[in-house]
Amino acid sequence: MWKKEDGIGTQPMPTWATYADAMNKFSRSATAFMEHVHLLTEARTAYQEAMAVGTALRNRLDAGEQTLRSLMTQLEQVVNDHLGEPVLDRKKPELVRVESTRANNESTGSGRMFP
Repeated sequence: MWKKEDGIGTQPMPTWATYADAMNKFSRSATAFMEHVHLLTEARTAYQEAMAVGTALRNRLDAGEQTLRSLMTQLEQVVNDHLGEPVLDRKKPELVRVESTRANNESTGSGRMFP
């Protein structure tokens, strides 16, 4: 940022023109910067709002997820209580052969027709 001078004798002699030029450059740069400072403030405010909303959304999602887990645990408990065994450990029901039942009914004459 600051220029490092190699030798003491090589520095230009200060003049009013050099001073005036530096002051004008500073004034123009500072004025241009000040015209856009409000953007920095707006950006910071928007960032803080986004962070607060993000935190609130995460909290709501976490609470909703906890509620779903609790309901699923209750549902599993009710199913286990009514069926007597855990859902995952239960055997699949076996298929019943309809043909053997139909053959027995036809041979005895006691077969029924359902609508």
